[in-house]
Amino acid sequence: MKRTLLGLAVAAVAGLSIIVPATSASAATGDFGPDTCQESYVWREARPADHVCVSPATRSQTWADNGAAAGRWTSGAFGSHTCVTGYVWREAFSGDDVCVVPSVRSQAAADNAQAANRKVSARLWINRYTVPPTDNGDGTSTSTSVDDIPRIKISGDHYNFGQVRLYLRYNTGRLLWSGTVNATAHSGYAGGSFGKKTGVFDCSGTGKPANGYARAYDVLSGRWSARVPVRIGCAVL
Repeated sequence: MKRTLLGLAVAAVAGLSIIVPATSASAATGDFGPDTCQESYVWREARPADHVCVSPATRSQTWADNGAAAGRWTSGAFGSHTCVTGYVWREAFSGDDVCVVPSVRSQAAADNAQAANRKVSARLWINRYTVPPTDNGDGTSTSTSVDDIPRIKISGDHYNFGQVRLYLRYNTGRLLWSGTVNATAHSGYAGGSFGKKTGVFDCSGTGKPANGYARAYDVLSGRWSARVPVRIGCAVL
């Protein structure tokens, strides 16, 4: 629990400013921008600007600890905000000197480590794929003139688990393709993730700038992804 004198000064200010429980709304549902929590999580609110996503029980504990802060401080080796025996600084953020039991501080550190993974940041990117020739089962295969032309696959992660709507539009806003996908858990990807083959030809190439975009809509939260530029609508012989 070593801290510099500067750290102690900041801690004292921080402690005085967060004794009263916060009253901002749950971020579990609805679009709260880049700090929108995935379903079943809410903002911790160890201080008003603390938007780390945690379980409702953890937020309730955080508010209770904030309310009890003054009664757990004593004058000692770390100044007037030294914790009474059995308590340690929570350290949910830099300068957080609210005194809590050690397990709560460990929980705060664990929640901080998972902060980005629990938000509906609605990442979206484009992969390409091709359709292989069809095996006729007799040693021959069926091929067409379009089999070697890449198609667009829309992929994403950091969504709620559940339905995500996908769109390919021209820059004018005209819809070319739409579909839905169920975002689920996949190893190596945070939150709900997916990969959807659209069947739409990728028309990118030298001298062919993007004329459209892909976009995703997280149904549960109402969050939209950023627009990902694509080249679409090419003629295929």
